[in-house]
Amino acid sequence: MIRRLLLPAFLLVLIDFCHAQTGPEHLSGFLTTSITYKYAPKWMAYMEMQARSIEQFKTIDYYEIKGGTGYNFNENSQALIGIGRYATYKQKSLSQEELRLWLQYTFSHAVSRIDFDHRLRAEQRFFHQLKTAQRTNDQRYRYRLSATIPVNKKRVIAKTFFVNAFNELFLGPKENAFKRNRVYSGAGYQFNGNIGMTAGYLWQRELSPVGNRSLHFIQLAANIVIDRWADKDKRIFVPVID
Repeated sequence: MIRRLLLPAFLLVLIDFCHAQTGPEHLSGFLTTSITYKYAPKWMAYMEMQARSIEQFKTIDYYEIKGGTGYNFNENSQALIGIGRYATYKQKSLSQEELRLWLQYTFSHAVSRIDFDHRLRAEQRFFHQLKTAQRTNDQRYRYRLSATIPVNKKRVIAKTFFVNAFNELFLGPKENAFKRNRVYSGAGYQFNGNIGMTAGYLWQRELSPVGNRSLHFIQLAANIVIDRWADKDKRIFVPVID
């Protein structure tokens, strides 16, 4: 089953190498803070803030803030609805604003010590170009397969080092069906039942009819999880950068 799910990712990478690269490649930054609050046995709220340096490593030129609410059907299955605002800057001036709505479904399972997460997301995107006042909209569909492995304990609980990785495909209904591919690998430390941190490397390949580009991010994230019903020996939910 897992090999069937990974096959599209490998195919996309092969297709990607056949496309021309445009623009220089350099190191960028990716900072994230997320808060997950389980306010009822089956309900949770989620908020995330991001800042990225894309064009220049030392200059933040992309921000986003988003949140949503989710419902846990059981320990392995969750649905979530979300909304977010996304801002892109060019030469320190706001260039594009985006309002995004999405629906997602996540299925989790463990194989020995490895926690796998399969996430499907459908997005409706509304863009506003500040310089031209043009307004457009688009849809996008995403699939992400992630894996988290504890290092010094059998599961991710308090005082646990862990490693994680994921591959995510971005698909769309318009002229370029394959829009983006993300590959991430990193490590983290869960201080207690509420606070954890991760750091790693994210490679993002963007495909476009007018040219492709690769982005290389150094990622740092702080994750806060508040679960009033958590068992101290239960696996802790480890958010993956979005």
